[in-house]
Amino acid sequence: MSAFRPRTGPVTRPYWVALKAMLVFTVVLGVAYPLTITLVGQVALPAQANGSLVTTADGVIGSSLIGQSFTDADGAALPEWFQSRPSAAGYDASASSGSNWGPENPDLIQAIGDRQAAIEKLDGVPADEIPADAVTASASGLDPQISPAYALLQVPRVAAARDLPEAEVRALVEAVEQGRDLGYLGEPTVNVLNLNLELARLDSGR
Repeated sequence: MSAFRPRTGPVTRPYWVALKAMLVFTVVLGVAYPLTITLVGQVALPAQANGSLVTTADGVIGSSLIGQSFTDADGAALPEWFQSRPSAAGYDASASSGSNWGPENPDLIQAIGDRQAAIEKLDGVPADEIPADAVTASASGLDPQISPAYALLQVPRVAAARDLPEAEVRALVEAVEQGRDLGYLGEPTVNVLNLNLELARLDSGR
């Protein structure tokens, strides 16, 4: 019985196989797949694929997915606009983050106290009527929504600043309120940028 002799080949063969596999996967996964997904996104969900940008006659004014401030050059809240949730990132999408302060952190306690005092002065309401989202930043620092309670708290001030009936402004808040995802996930919210856009349209249409 003859001895078993393994088949032999060029020592470079495994390297050529690996190179060919790398080239194939680079083309398929690095080029074809991203192009396909991009095409599907642009055709099926163009707004979401392009960042859910919000545009007006003046051009792009923001994104419905990213919160922004409605303050003057000194950072003071503009009374004629609904105010967003506080942001530990300064509403900077490139610096998305929370404060990472624990509930016992003295800096957090001080920040909450300062925000409560500012809202008490701006909206004329006692601290115990201010919703939690009005004085605490989100984990991302970029939440575009606030609670309906915080939006409704601001109605009297916004209506007075624009000389609008409170009932009309309250109805506007209720009209743009978004329900729970899939009907049961999360809590109802109000997108502040969308609300302020509708407010501007309401005011300009008088």
